[in-house]
Formats: sequence, structure tokens, C-alpha cells
Amino acid sequence: MSLLRSARQLLPGTADYAPLKRSWKNDLIAGITVGIVALPLALAFGVSSGAGAAAGLITAIVAGVVAAVFGGSNVQVSGPTGAMVVVLAPVIALHGMQSLALVTIMAGVIVLAAGALKLGRAVGYIPWPVIEGFTLGIAIIIFLQQVPAAFGVPAGDSTNAAVAAFQSLRNTDFSTLFWPLVLVLIVAAIMLAAPKIHPQLPGSIIGIIVATLVAGLAGLPVTRIGDLPSSLPAPSVPYFDPGLVTALLGPALTIAALAAIESLLSARVAASISDTGPYDPDRELVGQGLASVASGFFGGMPATGAIARTAVNIRAGAKTRASTIVHALVLLGVVYLATGPVGQIPLAALSGVLMVTAFRMISPATLRSVIGSTRADTVTFFVTAVITVSFDLIQAVEIGIVVAAFFALRSLVKASGVHREELPGPAQDGDEQIALFRLDGALFFGASERVLERVSAIRSVHVVIIRMSQLQILDATGARVIAELVTALERRGITVLIKGIQERHLKLATHVGVLESLRHHKHLFAELEPAVEHARSHVSRARQQTTTARTRGMS
Repeated sequence: MSLLRSARQLLPGTADYAPLKRSWKNDLIAGITVGIVALPLALAFGVSSGAGAAAGLITAIVAGVVAAVFGGSNVQVSGPTGAMVVVLAPVIALHGMQSLALVTIMAGVIVLAAGALKLGRAVGYIPWPVIEGFTLGIAIIIFLQQVPAAFGVPAGDSTNAAVAAFQSLRNTDFSTLFWPLVLVLIVAAIMLAAPKIHPQLPGSIIGIIVATLVAGLAGLPVTRIGDLPSSLPAPSVPYFDPGLVTALLGPALTIAALAAIESLLSARVAASISDTGPYDPDRELVGQGLASVASGFFGGMPATGAIARTAVNIRAGAKTRASTIVHALVLLGVVYLATGPVGQIPLAALSGVLMVTAFRMISPATLRSVIGSTRADTVTFFVTAVITVSFDLIQAVEIGIVVAAFFALRSLVKASGVHREELPGPAQDGDEQIALFRLDGALFFGASERVLERVSAIRSVHVVIIRMSQLQILDATGARVIAELVTALERRGITVLIKGIQERHLKLATHVGVLESLRHHKHLFAELEPAVEHARSHVSRARQQTTTARTRGMS
């Protein structure tokens, strides 16, 4: 029964459209607005990935509708994105266009499975500096990928964006350089100026229209998009080649991880900046997985939630997922009514759109926040960004998390420790024979050795009291160190009393042998005063025994 209830939570329902009676006008306007903004991005990302402008347009339409209906966010806009282009371009270059549909469907199935297995909240464990460093690296790669089209030269052979950009520049034919750069500058200037004139002006569309008119009227010798399908292609099952499936498994896992991370981050940001209700991370993964599967059957690319288009959707007044469906219908109208004019768009103009988009992905305020926070966060941020650009996207996230975890553990170790304290109340004769230690913070595999060294070094005492009431974190290694410490002190004839083991640590301490290592079960105390009183009684008894032994020796 619970399994059926969980499955129902991942499926669409009438509650998704409950506010539509009141918000349909806002949703309609928002859908049209974001559709206009999404058109040049869909075309540009399709071209930049090597899949072609048509694939980008198909992805925005098919995946946009499926993710809107099945996804976990009420205002998320899905389609081709820069991060996906970065990882997809080398796959198509290496395995050819026949790999596009197959890797898209494979990645979609993996994301779908992640949602069904309730793994949606895992993105919450990715540290903020890692996310921002990854975003910076993606922005740099997107910018570098546009260099060949912006300069009107073929792309370099390398799968690394920085190396490929350098190869393109090295082989630049300066006789063909001027006009593509002019078109890039026209688009960039209009996109940067449009928001200053009016926040709702679609600068990318205006820039592309102006650049296309300039190229057409002046007869400029620049490369254009070319022919586009005048209708949505019929769905088809890609050719199943076991060898190709094996070769694409690694890239599919990478694409799936990127799709999950980017979509969940986008949905989380959307929920924080809008009043359209929370998002369901597991349902979002199911929706994005289905969207990529559907896109693959229609010849499209893998899809993810797109934060830039989602933000436009929210600012335009979207309240329900109907706005995202309208956005896809606007793009569908372009396919059936305007493929001729769209095919005349110069590739350099699309490069200008993506260069400005990449530039806008880098927030100066965010950079200042990260760099001005802590040295550990700054190092994590730059390490993630450098590895993203230089090596691999998923490796960048993995290494970034490891670096962040290292610094977090180091901070935890520094905040943890063992402190010797004075005994409470007025001093009594023999108190110098009692050592009271307080354990603070966390006692785990990274900090336990220091505690062992500090307490083991104690000399000239009869009783050691270990206070554990302030200990917040205790793992098996830390508990075992306490057991070894007690055993070592008892072996030296030092009585050990333990005070204040928290209830949540008691089971672990018992299982690892902390209580068993004590000389007597009554050496475990809940309060400090009885522990100190018991310690003083031990010292007093030891002194009496010493005095008696001396008396006998003298007699």
C-alpha cells in the first residue's frame, strides 16, 4: 500500500493546475515570453553540441512539455542547456550522430530510476562553493566553445574546449574574420542594452533579428543555420548496438548526473524566489528522466531544468506549469510556421547569444561572496572551476566535494578537543591526584588520536574523570579510542570514571566496549558531583593504604 502511495506521489494530479482558473492569463503571457527567450537558446545549444539546431528545437518542445507535466516544480522550464552541451559535444564528435538518440534515452532512464529510488534530495549534500565553481567552469567552457563560430573558422580537433579554442584561433583565416565578429558584437550589444531600456525586452531575439537582417541585406559571407524541419518528426526507436551501448554507458552516467544536479538546483532556486509552492525533488527527477527519454525518441538531446529560462518564467508572472506548456507550444509554432526565416540566422549570431549567456552565468556578487567567505571555500571554489574546465565535469564535482569534505573535517577536528578542568567546589586535600578531562565537539576518526595522546600523557594521578556530556559527535573509531584509553590507564593503576554519556551515544559505547573497559560498572556516572565524590574516596582510600603500608614497614 505504501509503495502504491509513493508511486502516486511521483505522478501528475489535478492539484498541479488548481490555481489555473485565477492565473491563466499570467501563465499565458509568461509562456509566450519564455518561449521567445528560449528560441535562440534552443537553436544555439543545438548547434554548439554538434546535434544541430533542429535537435535543440525538438528538445525544447518535447522535453519541455513532458517535464512540465511530470516534473516536480510548478514553474521549472526544461530544455537544452549549456552544461549538457559541454558533455554532449565530445560524445557526438567521437561516436557520431547515431549516438545522440541512444545516449539521450540511456541518460533519461538513469535519471528516471534515480527519481523512482527517491534519490532526489542527494543534491542537498553538494556544498555551495562546489556548485558555484562548477557553474563558473561551465560558463567558461560555453564561452570557449563559441570561439570557432564567432571567428568563422572550423572547430579544433580537441575535446577540451580550451584546447579546441586555441586550435581554432591558431588556424584562423583573417580574411574571413571581420564579418562574423561584427555579427557577434551586434548581438552582444543589443542583449546587454535591452534590459537597461526595459526589463521585459527579449534582447536575444532582437539581436538575432537585427544580425540576420544585416547579414541578409548586406549579403555577408557567413555560415547560416540552414534547413530546418517544417514539422515535428515522428518518434522512432534508435538502432540498438550492444557495442555502442557499452561505449556510451560512461557518458550516459555523466549526462544523467548533470541532468539531475542542474535540474534539482534550478528547481530549488525557483522554489526560493517564487510563491508557487515547494518542489518535489524525486518527482522532478522522474519528470526530467521521462523528458530525456521522449526527446531521444524524437531525435532530440538530453534535457535539464534551465535556471535562466525558469527565472524569466517566474518574473513574467507564471503560477502553474501551464506556462511551461505554452512555452513549448510557442516553439512548436515556430517549427510549423517559421522554419524558413529561422534557417537564415547566422551561426555567429547564435554564438553571440551564448557568449553573453555565459557571461551572465558568472555573478560578480556571487564571486565576491565566495572569495570573501573563508579560505577553504575559496580553494574549493577555484579547484572545482579549474577541474571543470581542464578535465571532466563529474570529476570536478566529485573532487570539489572531497576538497570541501577535507576542509570540513579539518575544521571539525580544530573545534574538537580535550580540556583539563579544575574540580568543582572548594579544593580538598588530595585533589591534585584527580584529573578531570572534558571532551568537546566531535570524537571521530579524524580527532580521536589527539585525545588519546593528551589523556594518556597524564602522570602522578590516581583517578581520571572523563566528561562526555559536551561531546556532540561520536563514531565507532572515537568510541574505540575511549575504550583503549580506559584500558591503558587502568593497566597503569589509574582508576577511570566516565561521566555523562549521552543517550544517543550509549548504545555505540556499549557495543564497542567502553563500559566493559571500566573497572566497575559503578564507575559510570550521570552527574559530575557524585563522580568527583567517588574519585575523592578512591584517593582517600589509596592514601590510607599507603600510610598503613609505611607503618608496617617501620614496625
